[in-house]
Amino acid sequence: MENKLKLITIIQARYSSSRFPGKILKQYEDISYLELLIKRLKKSKYIKKIIVATTKNPEDKTIQKICDKLKIDFFRGSENDVLDRYFQAAKFFKAQNIVRVTSDCPLIDPKIIDKVLKIFFSKKTDYATNTMPPTFPDGLDVEVFNYKSLLSAWKASRKNKRLREHVTTFMRENKYVTKINLKNEKDFSFLRLTLDEIEDMKVINKVIDNFKNKFTFGIKEIENLYKKNKYIFKSNNHIQRNEGLNLSKGQKTWKRANKLIPGGTMLFSKNPDLFLPQKWPAYFERSKGCNIWDLDGNCLKDLSYMGVGTNSLGYAHPEVEKKVYQTVKKGAMTTLNSIEEIKLAERLLELHPWFDMVRYTRSGGEANSVAIRIARAASSKDKVAICGYHGWHDWYLSSNIGNANKLNSHLMNQVPINGVPKSLKGTVFPFDYNNFDQLKKIVSHNNIGVIKMEVKRDFEPQNNFLKKVRDLATKNKIVLIFDECTSGFRQTFGGLHKYYGVKPDISIFGKALGNGYAINAILGTKDVMEACNSSFISSTFWTERIGPTAALETLNVMEKTKSWELITKKGKKIKKNWKKLSKIYGLELEIKGIDAIPNFKFISNNHLAYKTYISQEMLKKKFLASTAIYCSTAHKDKIINRYFDILDKIFLKIVKFEENKVNYKKFLETPLSISGLRENSKN
Repeated sequence: MENKLKLITIIQARYSSSRFPGKILKQYEDISYLELLIKRLKKSKYIKKIIVATTKNPEDKTIQKICDKLKIDFFRGSENDVLDRYFQAAKFFKAQNIVRVTSDCPLIDPKIIDKVLKIFFSKKTDYATNTMPPTFPDGLDVEVFNYKSLLSAWKASRKNKRLREHVTTFMRENKYVTKINLKNEKDFSFLRLTLDEIEDMKVINKVIDNFKNKFTFGIKEIENLYKKNKYIFKSNNHIQRNEGLNLSKGQKTWKRANKLIPGGTMLFSKNPDLFLPQKWPAYFERSKGCNIWDLDGNCLKDLSYMGVGTNSLGYAHPEVEKKVYQTVKKGAMTTLNSIEEIKLAERLLELHPWFDMVRYTRSGGEANSVAIRIARAASSKDKVAICGYHGWHDWYLSSNIGNANKLNSHLMNQVPINGVPKSLKGTVFPFDYNNFDQLKKIVSHNNIGVIKMEVKRDFEPQNNFLKKVRDLATKNKIVLIFDECTSGFRQTFGGLHKYYGVKPDISIFGKALGNGYAINAILGTKDVMEACNSSFISSTFWTERIGPTAALETLNVMEKTKSWELITKKGKKIKKNWKKLSKIYGLELEIKGIDAIPNFKFISNNHLAYKTYISQEMLKKKFLASTAIYCSTAHKDKIINRYFDILDKIFLKIVKFEENKVNYKKFLETPLSISGLRENSKN
């Protein structure tokens, strides 16, 4: 092994991890896993020099301190370009032959390393490992290669992001790199001793607990331990080996979130499984216009939800951001009230002069609940007739008590209601949009005090529906609430009810009102709104200053640009083009929604499959897309045209799926998306 004097072991280590941040600095008793790894490496017969290749991220100063403590060298390089960091470390320390170890292998076996080194030098190969295919437990992985192969990988992958994320992918895939693999006597690749998840740490700790000296036990002792106590290795055996190689940072982070946050996210509509399970980017780094940069640095065009309808002016609108920054510098919250809430009230009432008073919340669900409380207080009646989607609170979900299907045409199929008090049964009665006779019957058979509905979501009001509802409410002294959290400031400058000439007693605005900042407003007539004073309705963060500031500037920009006209025009164009594609390819579509929020559904049993396929193929072209688009002024014609160029090719493939000429299952790279809001809607 004449070249071993020029052998360097380089440990790849960093604090940040999408699934388990800081994992290598966690401790077993009084020693970090990184220190444990280094001390085990020093038991090798042939390893003389160890260095750690970490990043320039300030968080990785701790890793530098560990290196100083153990008197080993380190190199700090790029955080995202892993191959470059590794190559520059090897170059700096003039390595000729390299042992690559990752810091998530704290139980590395030095005897295995020595065996891999022996065959590497004796066979004079470019690359040696024990993972092609793996027969050793995951976490005992070793790779040895020469500097020439590393240099070739670094040069050849300069423009290939996938190859820059992993040091040896190019070597493993390149047929001109000579390779050799060390096999274990028995296949123990099903055991998992790597440190990627919290469950992994628990298993590693249990394994170490069984040995007096945590630095000397190896593969033989681990195999014997497994034969005696298999239960020790159970808790992480569901995790797929090298799962992270095929996951984006967003998907790794999504897995992490699901262990920490029930449901993984605060908003059902942001669940990545609604779009493209296992592939959807899930998390963002920054945004501008209709561009979103994901955690992997990809710039994606958002032709889907645009902040779930909050950003009709596009992301990070410069004028809105400027006003918000100015407010933040002055302070967002004090013991005293902010003047902006009065200014915003005056502005909203100016746009809706039939209303007299305003209250604010941060979220739409809160606003809907506040409006219900006020209306019940004003009418002195508890029972409510509802149409549409109005949030997650008890009063609304109580519709499904005793019948899990009542909200099917308003929200989602059999929405779960555990935790909603059963005593609320019979207090809320859903009715279908445009079905006036159904509403009339509900009112005649129940002591209804409130009618709450969306002005429009999917279809136009027919047979003077909205005016009939207004007249019915007036005749029976019922408080009429229009929920315009979604529809407000999209087709008109203000509530959509302005377009139809029907005035409610209360109207609710949110989403687009603050262009991404949390602000919702409840507007109402004085005689109804003063009922607030007879009930306790109060919350600390309803008084913060940033939401009203953002809303005031958003309204200024909307008025100046006539944003509602622009986004309505864009939505009409999108609907027209969907219809055109439907006709060209003979695919039956149901196209719905107000013009500024168009959506479609394939009239096919395979709707979810086709929807998933659209998201899959669009993502390959750097577009976030599904079957609904919340239009924004940032959606320029060039972007929309590009979207339809891509969609045209996708529809061509879907035709073949629908005609059973090709099996769609062969082309889907992920499981089907899950059903979303109103997926099975009748309305």
